[in-house]
Amino acid sequence: MGRLITLTALIWTLAAGAWAQSGSSSFSGLARIDAGAARVRDAGQGAEISLGLSQGVPYRLFTLTEPPRLVLDFQEVDWTGLTAEKLLQGDQVTAAQFGTYVPGWSRLVLQLAEPMKVASAAMSVDQVTAAAKLSVSLEPATAKEFAAAAGAPRDPRWDLPAPEAVGTRAARDENAPLLVMLDPGHGGIDPGAETEHVIEKHLMLQFARELGEVLVRSGQFTVRMTRDDDYFVSLERRIAMAHQAGADVFISLHADTISEGRAHGSTVYTLSREASDAASAKLAERHLRADLLSGTDLSQADDRVTSIMLDLARQETQPRSDALAAALIGGLRAQGRPINNRPLRSAGFSVLKSADIPSVLVELGFLSSKRDLKNLVDAEWRAKAARGILNGLIAWRAQDDARRALVRQ
Repeated sequence: MGRLITLTALIWTLAAGAWAQSGSSSFSGLARIDAGAARVRDAGQGAEISLGLSQGVPYRLFTLTEPPRLVLDFQEVDWTGLTAEKLLQGDQVTAAQFGTYVPGWSRLVLQLAEPMKVASAAMSVDQVTAAAKLSVSLEPATAKEFAAAAGAPRDPRWDLPAPEAVGTRAARDENAPLLVMLDPGHGGIDPGAETEHVIEKHLMLQFARELGEVLVRSGQFTVRMTRDDDYFVSLERRIAMAHQAGADVFISLHADTISEGRAHGSTVYTLSREASDAASAKLAERHLRADLLSGTDLSQADDRVTSIMLDLARQETQPRSDALAAALIGGLRAQGRPINNRPLRSAGFSVLKSADIPSVLVELGFLSSKRDLKNLVDAEWRAKAARGILNGLIAWRAQDDARRALVRQ
């Protein structure tokens, strides 16, 4: 890890020095990728990365394991015009993802066919045009060498704040509005499902804003969101944000595609160790893999003892989540929204693993269904879906308060 931090510090120096040569003293502009001058190609048993940019920007790079990846962060790059197909021109790098990571910062993640280490990295800036070129050379490494050097460095200039410790939750005021944490799925580097004209991350952010307004206007709920723009938030960070806000309910919003059988209509998921069906398992796997490939460092995952403690806490929360899922389906059905023939499902979605907050994942519809796609892009349809979710939350709160009163007696 020490070697990695040293390399990161060196890159900051190199980038700043190169920019100073161009005659500017700040990094306030947005760099644009030159898609025609961007390529990743094989170099013997290693690989060479070349990125053309409209100007120099600070950057860092590091590696992550399982699967082996090279992560490059920039302040800030507009990736318009670049595709993974254009970028990758060899076999040593098998996949590429790029997009916004957090506001003001962009990320490129390259999945490596085999462990490789950085042999050299340099950014040059043309003193006349200010255009920049980043060149990175990778060479083979043993699995042991790769693992020893891998890991995401902590740096407040680049990373989201570390999750704060969660204390004992205060008793809820029964007359106060419930705080609902809305979680628009995906974002930034992780686009989610895509069609020719619709991208899940944008659609769910739009719906989250619409739903949030409906909930707040009811006077019975306040709303927070895990993201309010197009940037990446890791699954574990989404849960931490809900805890930090003191959320009473967590609702993750999605509109996936699915090839495992024909799927259409709204579906609500709760957490379980075993998926309720093969399609649910595939969806959960895809969500986890998207987070993994987006460069999240999962090295601080819960240990076995912590996992047992969380499972005990979920014994109380899980029935409340199940009741919430049923109430939301009831609300959507009452609004005449198309409902899946098996609307209540379960799977091991990481975003649902809060131990003390009732949590559900709502698949509002599937972009792989022509009927659902037509509905999802219809503002009037979404408005009625939002009303259905509101009514479901109102019904659930009444039921939940009644059950809590019985428990206290």
